[in-house]
Amino acid sequence: MDKNLDLIIYENIKKEIEQSGLKKSEIAKAVGVSRATISQYLSGRAQPTLATFAKLCEVLDCSADDILNLKK
Repeated sequence: MDKNLDLIIYENIKKEIEQSGLKKSEIAKAVGVSRATISQYLSGRAQPTLATFAKLCEVLDCSADDILNLKK
């Protein structure tokens, strides 16, 4: 994957998590991953699988298009 796109996705995931007002532990439980995994998403050390990404969008009440930077 393009490094610039990776950075955009990481920044958008981080923004949505921070703006959600939810604790990392709450997000982790709702998505079905560990709190450490959420921390990895926030630091850019990891990106969610497609299934986890879909759950993350649902929990954060955000659009996958916004995170993936798909503007039409």
